[in-house]
Amino acid sequence: MSYSDFTLRSVKKTFDLTTVEGRRFLPPIQPIAPSAYLQEALSEGLPLAIATGSEKARSELLISPILVEVRKLLDRKVSLFSGEDFTIAPELGLSGVCGFLISRPVEQVIIEAPAVIVIEAKKGDLKQGLGQCAAEMIAAQKFNAANEILIPTIYGSVSSGTAWRLMKLEDQTLTIDLNDYAIPPVDQLLGMLVWMAQQG
Repeated sequence: MSYSDFTLRSVKKTFDLTTVEGRRFLPPIQPIAPSAYLQEALSEGLPLAIATGSEKARSELLISPILVEVRKLLDRKVSLFSGEDFTIAPELGLSGVCGFLISRPVEQVIIEAPAVIVIEAKKGDLKQGLGQCAAEMIAAQKFNAANEILIPTIYGSVSSGTAWRLMKLEDQTLTIDLNDYAIPPVDQLLGMLVWMAQQG
C-alpha cells in the first residue's frame, strides 16, 4: 500500500482520525502580490496546463512556479521538494512519492525535519486526492516526531493548479476547508502559503 491507495474513508479508519469540515480555518491573511516572474509564468502556463489537462502539466506549469515564489518570498529559508520519495512507515502504507513538500530547513539535497506543508496535484476532482494528501500529512507528522521536532500543525492542499483545497492536521484531527481557492488571482493563495510555511 502507498499514499495513492488511500481514500479519505480509509485514512480516517487506519489512523483513527476525526475530520472536521467547514469554512476557512486560516485567520485573515494579507494577500501578497506576485512578482513579475510569477505573473509571466502563470500567464504562459495557465492556457497550456488547461489545454493539456494532465496532472504533470498542471504540476509543472502552475503549482511549481507558485511554490518557487513562496520559497523566494521566505528568503529561501525553506526547502521545496517535488516528486521525492517520502517513505516513512511502509508497514502502515505511508510510502511513496509526495507531489510537493515544504520543509523548514534550508537543505535542498535531502528532506530534513520539520516538514510543514504537503501539496498533492490532481487534474480533476479534488475530493479524490484528499485521502492521499491526508496520508502524506500523517507521514510528515510522524517524520517530525521521529526527529524530535514537534510541529503542532501540518498543512496540506490538494490542487489542480487552478483550484486549491486546504487541510490541516493537528494531533488526530483533520480539518478540511470546503472552500476551493481559485487562481487567478494568485495574491490570496500566496499569502496563505507563506503564512502556513511560517507557523510552528
